[in-house]
Amino acid sequence: MLSKQFLEVIQLIRNSRIAAIRSVNTELISLYWNIGEYISRKVKCAEWGQSVVDELAAYIRGNEPELKGFSDKNLWRMKQFYEAYESSPELMPLLKEVTWTNNLTIFSRAKSQDEREFYLKLCIQEKYSTRELDRQINSSIFERTVIGNSKLSAVLREIHPNVTNRFKDSYIFDFLNLQESFNENDLQKGLIRQMKNFILELGKDFLFVAEEYKVQVGNYDFYIDLLFYHRALQCLVAIELKADRFKPEHMGQINLYLEALDRDVKNDNENPSIGILLCKDKDKEVVEYTLSRCMSPTLIAEYQTKLPDKNILQKKLHEIFDMYLIASNTILSLSFGIIKSYFFDR
Repeated sequence: MLSKQFLEVIQLIRNSRIAAIRSVNTELISLYWNIGEYISRKVKCAEWGQSVVDELAAYIRGNEPELKGFSDKNLWRMKQFYEAYESSPELMPLLKEVTWTNNLTIFSRAKSQDEREFYLKLCIQEKYSTRELDRQINSSIFERTVIGNSKLSAVLREIHPNVTNRFKDSYIFDFLNLQESFNENDLQKGLIRQMKNFILELGKDFLFVAEEYKVQVGNYDFYIDLLFYHRALQCLVAIELKADRFKPEHMGQINLYLEALDRDVKNDNENPSIGILLCKDKDKEVVEYTLSRCMSPTLIAEYQTKLPDKNILQKKLHEIFDMYLIASNTILSLSFGIIKSYFFDR
């Protein structure tokens, strides 16, 4: 009985420590922002140049030697930090929840404000270390997620309104070190051995349930390659692995698994299950034709065993943005035509 009470006291101490660390980080980010703003204003009005910032660093070092982290390089970083978000003050609450090291990584490596906001939110949600964040940026998770969002079916969005940013169009398994020729069993066993890295790639809301999860339908036993539970979406996620390219008949298999999960495994308070077909390759047109009349909450994604070519992903991203721009312009033109005919052509 006493041990349980002692554990409760320990938990209070831990919670207080976490709150104190967060408070310190909030003040630190505010300080760096204010210093960056001050230096930026001085430089813009030509009062200060690089030599003055160097002198400031030397002055702090000489007069306040116990203050660390205020070298000339860090002072310039604070200026860059402020200027990176100067036009987006609404992001300030997010900045204060992220460590200074991760903030440095994000604002120096992300190329747009949308990308910076994405990584800030992801850092907070997934509690990334600097190493984990660096790996995700290297693997172009922003581009892969945005492309994935554009391919979410209407059925999936209706069943799971919060599905945006939860899945990707492609997954990177560079940590597996697979041979050039591998089969589905090699892939499955490799992912199980590297579960920590696999979860990092999927997202930390995924909870591993089982491999080769058995479901019974009629007189037959079927085995789901990997079964997860997604905390935020509150649903089971069945992952089927394919060592070759996507084929339309794969959909029948994953749909059977989802129906069995929803009928026999899912709890009443949980949402309908989601399927992910992970294929080595996929033909965009074949996928489009397969899904056009399909009502299944299944995503068809591909995986790579090496880091992707960022230029190719950014090209795909630009194609999506151009498509949305054309659609928006078409809608505007039609709307203007209707207004014109109603008010002026009558």
